[in-house]
Amino acid sequence: MGKLNPKQVENLTDPGTYEDGEGLRLAVRPTGSKSWVFRYQLNGKRREMGLGPYPDLGLKAARLKASAYRSQLLEGIDPLEALKAEREALRLAQLADAAKAVTFDSVAADYIAAHRSGWKNAKHAQQWENTLKTYASPVIGKLAPSDVTTAHVLEVLNKDNFWSMKPETASRVRNRIELVLDAAKAKGLREGENPARWRGHLDKLLPRRDKIQAVKHHTALPYPALPAFMALLTGDDMTTKAMQMTILTACRTSEVLGATWDEIDLQARIWTIPANRMKARKEHRVPLADAVLALLASLPRIEGNPHLFPGMKAGRPLSNMAMLMGLRRMGRDDLTMHGFRSTFRDWAGECTPHPRDVCEQALAHSLGNDVEAAYRRGDLLEKRRALMNDWAAYCTSKPTSNVIQMRREGAK
Repeated sequence: MGKLNPKQVENLTDPGTYEDGEGLRLAVRPTGSKSWVFRYQLNGKRREMGLGPYPDLGLKAARLKASAYRSQLLEGIDPLEALKAEREALRLAQLADAAKAVTFDSVAADYIAAHRSGWKNAKHAQQWENTLKTYASPVIGKLAPSDVTTAHVLEVLNKDNFWSMKPETASRVRNRIELVLDAAKAKGLREGENPARWRGHLDKLLPRRDKIQAVKHHTALPYPALPAFMALLTGDDMTTKAMQMTILTACRTSEVLGATWDEIDLQARIWTIPANRMKARKEHRVPLADAVLALLASLPRIEGNPHLFPGMKAGRPLSNMAMLMGLRRMGRDDLTMHGFRSTFRDWAGECTPHPRDVCEQALAHSLGNDVEAAYRRGDLLEKRRALMNDWAAYCTSKPTSNVIQMRREGAK
C-alpha cells in the first residue's frame, strides 16, 4: 500500500518531497507546482526520473508508471536509458516520415534557388530546370531522395535511348541528379552512396560519352583567312563593332557583351573583367591594342546604359544572339564567334615566338596544375600586351587572299 492518498496529494502545499513508497515520491515546489519523481538504484548508482506533473498525472497513474519501471529494473534495464532510447527512436521515425514527404523535385528546386546567384546567367538556371523537368522528373521527381536507386537513375538515362542518342545532354542530367542527391544527403534526407555517381559506379554500367559520339567543337576560321574576314567585317552598327572587339581581344562573347565603361581604363589601356563575369571566376585584365582603343573611341555612350554595346532594351546590352546573327548576315553561318579564340590560339602557336603560358593566359585559361597555379602570382600582363598588339596588327593587316576557308578545331 502506498503512503499517500488522493486527498493528501491534492491538499499538500508545503514545499518538500513526499514519499509514496518503492521509489515513488511527490515533489512540491515553492511555487506550489507538483510533479512525480521515480527514484531507483541500479548497479550501485542512484538515479531519478521525472514521471510527469500533477494533476495531469494522478496518484494512481503515477503508481502504474513506477510499477512498470520497477519491472524493467528486475530485468536489468535502466528505465531512464530505455526512455531516452524510445524517444530517440521516435525522433528518428518522425525525421524519416518528414524525409519521405520531401521529393526529389523539391530538393532540386531548393538546389537551383540556392545556387542561382552563383551561376553566370539566368540561362544556366533555366537549363537546369528544363532538363530535370524533361528527363528526371517523370521517373524520380515524386520519389523521396532516400528512395532513388541506381535502377531509377539508369531508367532516366536509358529511356528512349537518351544516353546513346543525346550523350552530352544525358551526361549533364546525370551530373545534375548527382548534385541534387548530394544536397539531399547534406540535409539528412538520404544516406549511403550516390546512385548517380559516375566514377567507380555508373561508368561500369554505361559507355563513356566520348565513345558514343564524337565531341563537336566550335567551328573556327583558319588564321590565314582572318585578315580577309576582318576586311569584310565593316559597318557602324553595334553588332559589327562587338564582333570586331571579340576577335581583337580573343575574349568570350559573354565577356564582350557584358562589358561596361567602368571596366575600361583608357589611360592604362586595360579592360578589367570582374571575376563574376569570368568562366573561371577570377578577375581577368585584357591589354588594349591601338585597334581596340580606336574601336572604343567610335562607340557612343548612351545615358542610362553602362554597356559598351547597348541593346534595344533600356540599360541592357546586345542580345546573346546578336553576333551569331551577324555571322549569318555575312553568309558565314558555318562559323561561331567562340571559334575565333581557336583561330587566335593557332596563330599564336604557329606564327609567333610568344610562350605558351602567355598565349593561354590571354585566353584566361588555367595554367598547369594547382601547385603551379599557387606559385604563379602575376598575370603576365606586359607580355600579353605585346602578344595582343601583334594579334591586332595581324587582324588588321592587308589580306593575302579573298578566299575564306573553314575548318573544325577544338574549342579553346
